Amino acid sequence: MKRAGFAQPWLPILLLIPQLTIIMIFFYWPAGYAIQSSFYLQDPFGFGSSFVGFENYSDIFSSGEYRKVAWFTVVYTFLVTFLSLSLALLLAVKADKVIRGARTYRTLLMWVYAVAPPVAGLMGVMLFDQSAGPLTEFLGFFGWDFKLGVNYNDTATAMVVVAVWKQVPVNFIFFLSGLQSIPRSVREAAMIDNRSGTRRFWDITFPLLAPTAFFLLIINITYALFDTFGVIDTLVKGEPGNNPMTLVYKVFIDGFRGNDLGGSSAQSVVLMVLVLALTVFQFRLLERRIHYT
Repeated sequence: MKRAGFAQPWLPILLLIPQLTIIMIFFYWPAGYAIQSSFYLQDPFGFGSSFVGFENYSDIFSSGEYRKVAWFTVVYTFLVTFLSLSLALLLAVKADKVIRGARTYRTLLMWVYAVAPPVAGLMGVMLFDQSAGPLTEFLGFFGWDFKLGVNYNDTATAMVVVAVWKQVPVNFIFFLSGLQSIPRSVREAAMIDNRSGTRRFWDITFPLLAPTAFFLLIINITYALFDTFGVIDTLVKGEPGNNPMTLVYKVFIDGFRGNDLGGSSAQSVVLMVLVLALTVFQFRLLERRIHYT
């Protein structure tokens, strides 16, 4: 097999320079600055800073509030990831069987993907409004006095619902593409071997979707940890108080609202290390169980 190559050795480097420059400016430089700032106690008015070593980190791990936010982030990430993937897979399986009106059905499901997170959060505020929200009135029929922004559990529920609703279309697109890429001969052979549709799905279809599901697992965890910032900020109306918030939103609150730049930098470093460790864990352990065909 003949390998492709470049006539000039400097050409691949030249082609990589634009991408490497973007990564350097928008990732490595901010990350390096955050690591440096995490070891300093900075004046909120920008008049100077003093080196405090690991004091910011010790304050984080000794804070009961930070542990509470971290635990909520774990639960929130699990719920958003699990529900988003489950609902999207269910809709994709149903869409794959639709014959009449299939294009309209798929288009309606994918429309939500075009909605920005802050807009999705604003729609959630309207739906869960205490005075005229349709979902609030619907829950009221079951005796649930839903109070967004006032009750901790109610606000957490709204955050999960809006985040899942926003992410389902993305997962739906990938799952549907994966289902449609399964060869027809494989499906016909599976129908001959097993009459049960449920058994066919778990024994044949789902293992073939494993690479897609693994990719979406990483994407959804990253989405729940970082990309739901706009949803959370809109739902809590910029006044977190006793409302739930995730680690990435706490970095914003402590840094830009509390002017604790050193503490927020330390929090961002901890979050970056956790996400890196989680990604390595997923690729090293979970990917071994994935078989690409």
